[in-house]
Amino acid sequence: MRELFLANEKAYIRWIALPGEGPLRVFVHGLGCTAASDFAHIAAAPALGGGRAMLVDLLGYGLSDRPADFDYRMESQAAAVAAVLDHLGVTGVDLIGHSMGGAVAILLAASRPDLVARLVVAEPNLYAGGGAFSSPVAAQDEDTFVTTGFARMVASVGRADYAARLRLADPLAVHRSAVALVEGSVPAPGDLLPGLPVPRLYVVGEASLPDADAASMAARGVPVVEIPGAGHDLMLDNPDGFVAALADFL
Repeated sequence: MRELFLANEKAYIRWIALPGEGPLRVFVHGLGCTAASDFAHIAAAPALGGGRAMLVDLLGYGLSDRPADFDYRMESQAAAVAAVLDHLGVTGVDLIGHSMGGAVAILLAASRPDLVARLVVAEPNLYAGGGAFSSPVAAQDEDTFVTTGFARMVASVGRADYAARLRLADPLAVHRSAVALVEGSVPAPGDLLPGLPVPRLYVVGEASLPDADAASMAARGVPVVEIPGAGHDLMLDNPDGFVAALADFL
């Protein structure tokens, strides 16, 4: 594990670095998740050729710090990841983001095109409104969610693997992230993605179809790949299919 102290946030952001050759692949997780739980098996897959990888825990999640004064908006998380890449002195990375992490990745690629060579987003949050997970969280008062709602949510999660990841998240971070996703970003990631000056790929799980965002991106020139036998957690539902999509694109 490696870490960087972010002076403005007064917090450490942490990541796991996997050695290898070729362009650095940076993986960004979704709401309530961690990078290692979601992407370690993907980054180390033989089909990807053992390339260098960085598994980033966003602030408030996994092993990274949980600053109470941080807004946990997608733009702020993108800036924190950019600070890590600047600290490492790397540019032209392959950036892979899932769900909330997809929105973070799009905003990072738009704000710092020098840092990103290729972009893969897996069922990203493209527009305001949130999703099936973030909307119920954002509907709760922050204090109520932090004191009681988060524990109830962890206890009621249907997927044991997601509950295990969620237990490592900061309740305040989860709530503020969910509110940010419901409110959306300006400009919206969905408006930015088609115009980004880098190769882009939109990945969607078969069980998530029909998906209006995927259809919209395809109509606007963004290549879309369907992962068979997978839902929203496509890199866990069908890791071989997800790896194959990455290997074909990267």
